[in-house]
Amino acid sequence: MSNENISLLIEELAFAYPDGNQALFGVNLKISKGERVALLGPNGAGKTTLVMHLNGILSTLHGKVFVAGKLVDSKDKEGLKQIRSKVGIVFQDPDDQLFMPTVGQDVAFGPYNMGLRDAELDEVVTQALSMVGMLEYKDRPPHHLSFGQRRRVAVATVLAMKPEILVLDEPSSNLDPASRRELAEILRSLDITIIMVTH
Repeated sequence: MSNENISLLIEELAFAYPDGNQALFGVNLKISKGERVALLGPNGAGKTTLVMHLNGILSTLHGKVFVAGKLVDSKDKEGLKQIRSKVGIVFQDPDDQLFMPTVGQDVAFGPYNMGLRDAELDEVVTQALSMVGMLEYKDRPPHHLSFGQRRRVAVATVLAMKPEILVLDEPSSNLDPASRRELAEILRSLDITIIMVTH
């Protein structure tokens, strides 16, 4: 496998929290472009800690993380900005990601901060909301939506950034069977690397 086909490469990643809790021990992982991977483990196994290293939310203490061949380095602010545009993370609770007055503004937030404006921004928002079947809710407040709808909007906020890697932390938790099927269909339609964290 050539290096240009590698989406994510983790080498000997180890991490301990300030309280001494060792969350990761020498993790090695290689994920190819377009691959779909599930990270499985019980609560407290370090899955979310690992995810937070993928775009520099947590700094590596030992080991290395590469996204599309670029080292994730929390000291390299410009490089981190590029990494964060490539790795989109959908957190377990959509309310951790939705904070704007309307659904459309939530989806526009990331692309706006990356410099998109006017018609280009509107197009990205429309496309992302259409991909998750939520375009008709563009002008609604997110807190007026069901949990499953908020989860889809959270996915749209990340898709609007056009990531190369989509990471979903416990994507089906608190979803009814119909919402799980809808989310599965959305994920099947995407032509990007997907990492799902679950237990």
